Amino acid sequence: MSTTDNELIEALRRIAGPSHVLCDGDLAAWEQDWRKRARGKALAVARPASTAEVAAIVKACAAAGVSIVTQGGNTGLVGGSTPDASGRQLVLSLQRMTAVRQLDPENLTVTVEAGCVLQNLQDTAEKAGLLFPLSLAAEGSCTIGGNLATNAGGTQVVRYGNARDLCLGLEVVTAQGEVWNGLSGLRKDNTGYDLRNLFIGSEGTLGVITAATLKLYPRPAAQLTAWAAVPSLEQAVALLGLAHRHLGAGLTGFEVMGQFALSLVARHFPQMRVPFLDADSTPYCVLLENSDSESEDHARARFEALLETAFENGCVSDAVVAENLTQAHQLWHIRESIPLAQAEEGLNIKHDISIPVSRIPEFVRSTDALLKQAIPGVRLVNFGHLGDGNLHYNVQAPADGDAKAFLRDQEERVNSLVYDAVQRFDGSISAEHGVGSLKLEKLEKHKSPVALDLMRSIKQALDPQNLMNPGRVLRA
Repeated sequence: MSTTDNELIEALRRIAGPSHVLCDGDLAAWEQDWRKRARGKALAVARPASTAEVAAIVKACAAAGVSIVTQGGNTGLVGGSTPDASGRQLVLSLQRMTAVRQLDPENLTVTVEAGCVLQNLQDTAEKAGLLFPLSLAAEGSCTIGGNLATNAGGTQVVRYGNARDLCLGLEVVTAQGEVWNGLSGLRKDNTGYDLRNLFIGSEGTLGVITAATLKLYPRPAAQLTAWAAVPSLEQAVALLGLAHRHLGAGLTGFEVMGQFALSLVARHFPQMRVPFLDADSTPYCVLLENSDSESEDHARARFEALLETAFENGCVSDAVVAENLTQAHQLWHIRESIPLAQAEEGLNIKHDISIPVSRIPEFVRSTDALLKQAIPGVRLVNFGHLGDGNLHYNVQAPADGDAKAFLRDQEERVNSLVYDAVQRFDGSISAEHGVGSLKLEKLEKHKSPVALDLMRSIKQALDPQNLMNPGRVLRA
């Protein structure tokens, strides 16, 4: 470590405290990504406890010319929060900044620090008799700052929108170490450029989100969950249309799961009872949720009317309705276990894509055929948030193949096939996971040159030294 590096480390220790600047020992928790695909080497890991400490750390790094990789729960899937191998990047972990600063039930808002774990925020809202609706599989460890930095989606986007739609205001430390306090609880503020939305989804490349003011909602009076067998993706889309008409804003979740994805759950987690596990008669299943503001009787009547119409129209061949919250949680747990089951099956090639809902059946049919022709025996793990057009369209090695070799030899070919198809169908190569470093080159190919130029101009204006998470989203 150079003299300059040692001076920076000492400065950081004076800011955050000696025990909260880590240089030695096992730093894998911060230097390795969740999928264990990327491992870097950090100059140090700094763990500030306040916005003032974050600002002071950023100023010190800017003066030393040291780049910063901001990290929350480190649950990202695109290599967006892992340091590179240079040993010259500081990992800025916000895990100590967990406070709920203000809960305003009358304004239906809550202000929390960026390191607040999503599940803790959900619990805080619930204790107040309210709902924070962002929900995803990593909610026990992902943080609000990371959710906003990647504009996380999850299972209730069909009703409440992405993380961006749930945020009213931000507090941000700029690349120069200044603090912008935009923690407004206003739903209307038409005073110039929308700086909040500039930082949301920027993946730490423009500044450090340190706190946020978020929307809350009244808790629904009743919540019903059903698991339906559907004969095809076309019928799943038709069922979605019926659900919109019958349930309106009460439709809060609509997930589709291919039979092979469900078979992986049954294989690796045999304690789970997966309904309608038959690839021949049930190629797809749908998990749908209805939240009602009136009563359970009202919700059940609307739900039953929807399913009756769906059976009559041939959209559904069989269905079960959860009798209580325990059964509903069990059904959701099956859906959320698909990524874990796929990981147990072996390394795989992941795609987080969005397609116009009406075109999803055609996209899947044509892209499945292309992949099976290119790689005989390839297995397709298709599931996701059909209600908002977001598929997790993942590709597994043939059953008798070497998963590591498959990932090494076929990833580029598979990605090209899938992303070219996404472009043909007017979709996006990243729906909710972000770009990170994993999709950086693909973004350059599939994003409009005009859009890329505008993004580079914004990056240059806000971070002229290129110290904020360089090499993510845009090429360094």
